[in-house]
Amino acid sequence: MVSHGGSASGPVLGRTSSRRRPAAPASSSTDLLSGAAGRTVVVTGTTSGLGLALSEELVRAGARVVMTARDPDRGAAVLERVRAAGPGSAELVLLDLANLDSVRAAAAEVRDRTDDHVDVLINNAAVSLGPHERTADGFELQLGTNHLGPAALTWLLMPSLRAAGTSGRPSRVVTTSSLAHRVGGLDLDDLHWDRRRYSPTAAYGASKLANLLFTAELDRRLRRAGDPVLSVAAHPGLTRSALLDNAVARGGTWRSRLLRLPDRITSQPVSAGIGPQLAAALGPVHGADYLGPTRVFESRGPAGPARRTAAAVDPVSARLLWAATAAATGVAPDPAEEPPTSRDDR
Repeated sequence: MVSHGGSASGPVLGRTSSRRRPAAPASSSTDLLSGAAGRTVVVTGTTSGLGLALSEELVRAGARVVMTARDPDRGAAVLERVRAAGPGSAELVLLDLANLDSVRAAAAEVRDRTDDHVDVLINNAAVSLGPHERTADGFELQLGTNHLGPAALTWLLMPSLRAAGTSGRPSRVVTTSSLAHRVGGLDLDDLHWDRRRYSPTAAYGASKLANLLFTAELDRRLRRAGDPVLSVAAHPGLTRSALLDNAVARGGTWRSRLLRLPDRITSQPVSAGIGPQLAAALGPVHGADYLGPTRVFESRGPAGPARRTAAAVDPVSARLLWAATAAATGVAPDPAEEPPTSRDDR
């Protein structure tokens, strides 16, 4: 299922009332994909699930898709499948979001291959509900893979996104969040669960909350800088994917094992789950919009405006996380300029 707590000593961003930011109405998938031809789209996490389906649809519509994968063998296998999907093109870049050296190498390779021209970056890859593990850089695995790695990749690819965008047709960063952003808090003084008892569910929720805070802060800074880039977010509702299977394969908790059966029964197919990501990548949107399914408590249905907690759009929390992310990754934020503190930025 892709629905893709905290200590008392530090700032904890938790559940609050939900807020809906107005978004432009989403178009049909056919209308959306008609604008994909000739565009260069980077998609992370493409060996299965949402990422694979996105890659196939975009190539079928004539886009150039730069697919990323951790495993070279799995990546090569799906690359041939995606290339056969249609008139567009596909290529593979190896990327492990849980390793910052890999993130830097992949970003450099993407920039070189695309001649610094990326129209859309879809941060899709994620892990969920496994045991308490660490990335190669010592980060809690879910936060490292789902937020810190994608944030670093976004900053490193910003020159390519900026170069590709125009005032009439901005390039886009699409960050994939989840319904789960509502279930946990983000402790900025214990991001990696060094002091708290580890909760896989809360850690996943925290990483998805971080995705929305990053989207909002990136949007504020892009607007302040006047860059022709939009920062938007999307979630797939309850969609069948490989997240839970991967969690179980990594020695996942009883919760991930328990959820696999209802996931298969209640979740919508991946072909439907990619709708919000496609709408965010290609449809009429505003900066910082959040899109998701619009039926049955945002679990399924056509894409449209999604709800997020007030904590997910808090500007102070977003700026604190932005700074913490830069300090953890050692990657220079882009845009770098600090936006002014005012009601207009909220």
